[in-house]
This record gives sequence, C-alpha cells and structure tokens, in this order.
Amino acid sequence: MTQAKIDHYPSDMEKEKSSPVFGLFIKRHLELLAAMISGVLILSAWLLNNYISHQLWISLLIAAFLIGGFAKAKEGITESIATKSLNVELLMIIAAVGAISIGYWAEGAILIFIFSLSGALESYTAHKSEKELQSLIKLQPETARLRNGRTISVDQLVIGDQIVVKTGERIPADGLIIKGETTIDESALSGEAIPVPKSFNDTVYAGTMNLSGTLQIEINTQPTETMFQKIIQLVQHAQEERSPAQQFIEKFEGTYVKIVLLTVALMMFLPHYLLGWTWTDTIYRAMILLVVASPCALVASIMPAALSAISNGARQGILFKGGVYAEALAKVDTVAFDKTGTLTKGEPVVTNFFADPLTEVTELADVIYAIENESTHPLAQAMKKWASHYKGDTSVELNSVQHHHGKGISAQIDQINWLVGNKELVGQQMAQDFLRHYTTEQLAATNIYVKKDNQIIAAFLLEDTLRQDSVEAIQTLNKLGIKTVMLTGDNAEIAGAIAKEAKLKEFHANCLPEDKVNYLKQLTANQKQTMMIGDGINDAPALATANIGAAMGAGSDIALETADMVLVKNDLAKIVYAIKLSKKMNRIIKQNIVFSIGVILLLIATNFLQIIDMPLGVIGHEGSTILVILNGLRLLKSF
Repeated sequence: MTQAKIDHYPSDMEKEKSSPVFGLFIKRHLELLAAMISGVLILSAWLLNNYISHQLWISLLIAAFLIGGFAKAKEGITESIATKSLNVELLMIIAAVGAISIGYWAEGAILIFIFSLSGALESYTAHKSEKELQSLIKLQPETARLRNGRTISVDQLVIGDQIVVKTGERIPADGLIIKGETTIDESALSGEAIPVPKSFNDTVYAGTMNLSGTLQIEINTQPTETMFQKIIQLVQHAQEERSPAQQFIEKFEGTYVKIVLLTVALMMFLPHYLLGWTWTDTIYRAMILLVVASPCALVASIMPAALSAISNGARQGILFKGGVYAEALAKVDTVAFDKTGTLTKGEPVVTNFFADPLTEVTELADVIYAIENESTHPLAQAMKKWASHYKGDTSVELNSVQHHHGKGISAQIDQINWLVGNKELVGQQMAQDFLRHYTTEQLAATNIYVKKDNQIIAAFLLEDTLRQDSVEAIQTLNKLGIKTVMLTGDNAEIAGAIAKEAKLKEFHANCLPEDKVNYLKQLTANQKQTMMIGDGINDAPALATANIGAAMGAGSDIALETADMVLVKNDLAKIVYAIKLSKKMNRIIKQNIVFSIGVILLLIATNFLQIIDMPLGVIGHEGSTILVILNGLRLLKSF
C-alpha cells in the first residue's frame, strides 16, 4: 500500500471538518436516503391510487424509479464499461425496465426500491469497515510539542527529537521515555482495556493515551513508519484484498449474468409456442425470471462477512493482511511457534541461585550490580536486576575492568579479583563441581557464575520465562485438535523444558532458519495446513513458507512485512480468537451461499409453475440479499 493511499484519509477528514454537519450526513448516507425517498414515493402512489390521475400515479413511480435506481444504474454501467462484462446491477435495471414495458409500473419501481435498499445496506457494511479505520486515524495527533516548547507538525519530527506529552494527551510518535513515568492506554492499538505502566526507557507508541504524568520522549522511529502507520497500512490492504471465495464469485458473476440473459431470451418465446402461454404471460414470467435468477444474494454472501471479520479482528489487535488469510485460518491444523519472544518473554530472569554459606548476599549483590552495570548484554541486565533487590547502599569502585566477549566480565575491587560470567570464563570443571555440590537435578537453564579470586562463591540460573498467555493459548489449541509445535534454535535441554511446561505436542531444537523452513515444507507435503508464529529476522523465511504466517507486534520489521497477519499486543491468546473468528466467518459464508442458491432455485421453480408474481419475486430475491448481508454483519460483534 503506498503512502499516497494512506494520506487519502486525512485529507478526507480535513474536508469533513470544514463541511456542515447536515451536509456531511447527507453525503455519507446519500444512497440510503435515495432508497428511502424511492420507498416513500412508491408508498404514496399506492395510498393515493384512487385519488389521483393515472398520469400522476405513473409520474410518482417514475420518480421512485429514477431516484432509487440512479446510483446502481450508474455503478453497473460504469463497471461494465471498465471491465467489458455484464453484472448484476445491469440485470436489475433491465428487469425493472422490462416490467415497466409490459405495464407493471409498481412492480418495476418496487424492484428498484428493494435493490437500492440492499445496495445501501452493503455500502453501509463497507462504510462501517472504513469507519473503523478512520476512527483509528483520528487518534493520531497532528502536532507535537518539542522540549523547548515549540509546536511543530508531526510529519516534521525526526529521529532523536525530544518531545513533551502531558497528562491526557495522545502520544504523536513512537519513542522511548527519557523522563517521567505514567500509565498508557494502548487499547486503540492492542484492544486491551487495561492501561500499561510505563517508566524510563520504556517504548511508547503513536496514538496511545498518556493517562498520568508528564513525559519526555525521544523519537526513535520516523512518523511514517510508526506502529500506528503500519496498522493503518495493514487494515487498508486487508480491506482491499479478496478472499478466494469472493474472487470465485466475482469471476463467476459475469458468466452467470450471460447465462441468465440467454435463458430469459429463450423464456420470452419458447413457453408461448411450446406451452401455449399468452405473450403477456410469457414476457411477464421472463421478467420475473430475470429478477429472481439474478445472483445478488450470492454476490453479497461473502464481502460483507469478510469486511466485518477484518474489522472485528482489528479491534482485538489482530491485523489480517487480507480476506484470503481470514478465510484460510480456519483450515489450519498445525501451529508452529518460535520460542524466544513468541512463547517466552524474550528477557532472561534469575530463577534461582546458589551461594557459598560464608558469602553475604548483600555484599555479593553490591559486587554483581557494579560489575554488570558495565555491560548492556541481556544476561548482564538480568543479573543487575536481581542484584538491585538485594544490594545495600555501599558504593563499589571497580578497577581493571575487562570484557571477555561472549563469556563475561572481570574486575578488581579492593585488590580482590572478581569474575562474573559463564563456565568458560570461570573454569568448566570448577563450575560443574560447584553446581553438583548444591543440586543433583539436570538444570535446563543458562548458568552464570561468580568467582572471587580463585574460588566460585555463587551460581545463578537464568531462564527466558514463558508468557502466561502462551500456556493458555497452547492448551486451547490442543483442545481444538490443532497440533502445536515449537521450532527453536536453543539446545534440546532448554527446548524440552519449555515444551513440557507449555504442554506442546512436539518440539525441534537447534533449528537454523532453513531447518524451520524444511520442517514446514515437510508438513505441507503431507497435506497439512500450517501456521508459523514468530518475531525475529530468522523467523521470516518460515513465516513466508507456512500457509499462514503470524508475526508478533513487537517483532522485527522483516517479520512484520513477511507475515500474513500481526498480533499487535504480542498476545498469543488472540490466535485462538482469530481461529474462532475465521471458523465463524466461514460458517456464515457457507450459510449465505447455501441460503442464496436455495432461494434462487425455489423462486425459479415457482415462477415457472406460475405460482409467484412480480412483487413476491422481488421481495423473495431482494429480501434474501438483505438477509445475507445482515447475517454477515453479525461478525462485527465480539465474542
């Protein structure tokens, strides 16, 4: 989706701001108002039939015909010229003109009224979906307040700018908090109503609301590349995509219309000669056939449902990149997960530690805090976080600090040599002997040791802990009969522990990116419908290989670009919701298709048997169209 397309919406909103409220209402609901006026004119003609002249009665019906049918006639003619093919709109116009040509003025007008009403309802569905996007866009502030107090347009912000956001204001761009703490309402992006606490160095997103406390934020993303803008692009793209079922119906429509017109042409002559019908009856039944055989309900069976499902998902923080993925998700029978950042939090934490009985924990924490403060490595930050809970107020001065890349850090404190790092740094045999002294369990964790001069005095177990929503999501998927698999680059020991805790059906450890791809290809070759969920650059090939690729919202840019859907809030429970939404969407589409085809066959049969007349044919046909649209709109409701 191009940026030019995205900019289309703000420009529309600027026009709306300058438009009178009444004028704006008329513009948005013009098609519905035209249908209503057409209906009022038909009702007036019916009520006044015995009190007005025949010419005035016909004039009222012609007015109803023109007002109600203008939009659809224009749409049908324009589309036919552009695509060089016939369509449903032209069928309806031909049927209405045919009814009038044999003197059935009221029936022709009623046909146009109900057809325009169903069209207005379908337009309402599309507008409802677009409105979800526009309401999101309105959350984007147009200006930002710089630290020096100057106000500039958001599109003038550059990476590194520092802005101020006060309580009750929306954040204009993605960035990091450099001063202040608050709670942020992220419901517009994630669908979660519970505010999220934020403090120094936490990431905040454009369009979210600052609920408490003034913040200073350093911009770290271009305004055109924020999470907010990515969501807008994804939703726009999804609204324009067509599901396979919709694509088939649209291709089928042109051929079907030709078949109907050919059948109607035969119907205008053959019954007269073969069955002895009068010319009036023959032409009248041909016109009814033109109405009832039109695939309006069939065409409307899918798109309103797909748009409603996409809008529903967007409100829940599930962004489909098209109706094709919303439809295909229901068929998935195997879900493969990356581990780090997907099933787990992606942040190692100290889960246990063993210390020499003679070692004072406060002194140990002071030393670890001072040494690990020299590093930005995730393991060092985890150790520092542990130490912050136990350290005292003693200031520790480091000397001779040395970084041993990939192993740890050494330093000297008061003439004592300290090492904080892995077993390669402190000595493998010594590390194994120390752990064996305190535990006989096989530990599926990363171990960090603290060595004082020539003796190890402490060992720490660090693990990347599971998200709680991961466990819940996997359990639900297992109950639904969907196979759950973990594909990770970690060793078999750690992978096995995570798989057991998460209750995964299967896991594969030591996976390189190509290993993940090969596993998914193998499943596909065995007729499995696969879904891959990941967040990293190394997951991108697997996301592209799977039938459905889902990226975590906080994942890498390439993962977000490659995936077919995005979980904005990194909440795996939303995968379950998305699958149930897809299954419900497919059920509703099947209901609509079976119902619409059944109605068409029934109406054709009763017309040929001369049971129904034009008004009943119009009501049956257009009524079925309205019903399938309303059935599709049920997907707008959360469950």
